[in-house]
Amino acid sequence: MDEHASRPQTDHRRFIGAIVPDLETPFFGALVTRLENAAEAAGYRVITASSHENEEREADLVASMNDLGVAGTALVPARSERGAGPQKLRELDMQAVLVDRVSADDRYDTVTADNYAASSAAADYLLGLGHRHILLHGATRISMAVRLRLAGFVERATTIDPDVQLDELLSDGDPDTQRKAINDYLDTRRIAAATPSAVFSLSQHSTLLVFSELRRRNLQVPQEISLVGFDDADWMQATWPPITAVEQPIKTMAQKAVEVLVSRIEGRTTGAPVQHLEACTMLMRESVGPEKAASLVGGHHN
Repeated sequence: MDEHASRPQTDHRRFIGAIVPDLETPFFGALVTRLENAAEAAGYRVITASSHENEEREADLVASMNDLGVAGTALVPARSERGAGPQKLRELDMQAVLVDRVSADDRYDTVTADNYAASSAAADYLLGLGHRHILLHGATRISMAVRLRLAGFVERATTIDPDVQLDELLSDGDPDTQRKAINDYLDTRRIAAATPSAVFSLSQHSTLLVFSELRRRNLQVPQEISLVGFDDADWMQATWPPITAVEQPIKTMAQKAVEVLVSRIEGRTTGAPVQHLEACTMLMRESVGPEKAASLVGGHHN
């Protein structure tokens, strides 16, 4: 927990807690900054903490926020709205809003990017370019957001073409374990002369892992394999080729989260919880080409 923010000098009832899975990632760092900006505009300060992707720690942090007497908490769960942190919020009857890795909830308002719709659009894009063998890579098995992205892509792609080949590679673990899983997959596909013509990576971390391994193996993007990532980052514009990415509406999500939480805190909203889905944007860059490139690495042929 932030050392300075944990010792506020003013009324704790004007403080909001913010708990995220990992403060070191660009997405959650940006989200916290925008939560702070929105909260301060509404007359509140923010106490920030990271669960380090650990549900037990997440629940402990929720209890700590309650002990501090914060007015409410914005929680990004490590898993979903059914995880340990949200359960602790319910047990303590705290005011809260659930952000990002969540679906609809029967107790709390939720604010998230429309992961399903954005991934459906990515499927439209790749299949529209002729890709029929696509790797879907995720660097976690437990995130609700990743599961929704996977479902959105798979359901849309199979609707467009029931014969599309979708390889799913989702795994937990440290970066070395993740890299080995990617390499083992690519080795197996190379031996079978069935390398995918495109990759849709389901998170920013996943995109970095996949792109690094493609570069290490000297696979040319997009000439040999196309790449689309979910969640944009500055480095994706600095590399070559710049990576096509789904941009999440971080500022909009943060503003909406604070708006609905403060409205609950101050009694202006008292009805049933609401699910807020915010639209994403596809940023077209140079990492995607037509399916014909797959033939260069033994990929799928129509």
